[in-house]
Amino acid sequence: MTLNREEIEAILPHREPFLLIDEVLELEPGERVVARKRVRPDEWYLAGHFPGRPVMPGVLIVEGMAQTGAVAVLSQDENRGRLALFAGIDDVRFKRIVEPGDELVYECRLEAVRGPIGKGKATAKVDGQLAARGTLTFAVEQT
Repeated sequence: MTLNREEIEAILPHREPFLLIDEVLELEPGERVVARKRVRPDEWYLAGHFPGRPVMPGVLIVEGMAQTGAVAVLSQDENRGRLALFAGIDDVRFKRIVEPGDELVYECRLEAVRGPIGKGKATAKVDGQLAARGTLTFAVEQT
């Protein structure tokens, strides 16, 4: 299953300028998701990070991984319309600089979900090279 920007916005509450995925390439709700982000030269964060040497901030790469994982969680019928919030970020490592013109491919595999709490292993790659990885814990807001 693939999703365009409009379909992603029907699942995630994030909006510009903080929606950090452009399209979903593969989706298995509640299991796994692969998404893509093209890092454009005019991204809002690049002007100040860093002038003359633009680099995508690591925290935004982690946020992109989390948004990708949130698609897997929030695409499930029982979680539609809810928020998935960070509950933990573990073992994050950055392996490569991400710059304008790069295309990030995020993947998140959900490992354990118990009630509203879950964990997923996430990666971010550029041209098949690992840029970042980590374990993300989330809590789905209950109504």
